Amino acid sequence: MTASEANAKSVDSLPPPLPRIDRRSLNVPNFITLTRLVLAIVLFAMISLGSSWIAATIMFVVAAATDALDGYIARKYGLVTTLGRILDPFADKIIICGAFLFLVAQPKSGVSAWMALIVFGREMFVTSLRAFLEQHGRDFSAVWSGKIKMALQCVAVAVSLLSMDSRFAEFPGFILARDVILWATVAVTVYSGVEYTYRAYRMLRA
Repeated sequence: MTASEANAKSVDSLPPPLPRIDRRSLNVPNFITLTRLVLAIVLFAMISLGSSWIAATIMFVVAAATDALDGYIARKYGLVTTLGRILDPFADKIIICGAFLFLVAQPKSGVSAWMALIVFGREMFVTSLRAFLEQHGRDFSAVWSGKIKMALQCVAVAVSLLSMDSRFAEFPGFILARDVILWATVAVTVYSGVEYTYRAYRMLRA
């Protein structure tokens, strides 16, 4: 192999250049994602101050709903950008992990420290796996267990917020239903983490 052929081969083996963050990043989906971060901060303040739990629940539902909205708009109108691919999962992790973390400080929420640790640890680990594998050109997109996990986590946070309102706490069976949902959320979170880990293991062995 000549020097020129070796150089050409090394150039071909280089990863493709990263897309730039430019003016296209200033679009509606990314603005919605940034709004979700702001709403998350407001939600955490409401939980810390122990304000109206119904209002806090509405705030969380609105913030979580923007996740589906920005993704839908970005895909439908071709507005997917590098900034959006970075901000969107970051905003998701902030609002879910942050909500569990702040709920731990509320004794009546039903959320314990080990539940928050499992949720936080799973998100950190799977995010690291995805970043590593996709950096090496492997498809590590979400699977159904991850989507079900996300839906259950959102329901668990909403129910935990409502359970601190006396009108809901006194409703027969509501606290029991909350605890069942929290346990189910933790179980699916663990299962999802194991599934993603095994999937990554198979990719790395191959």
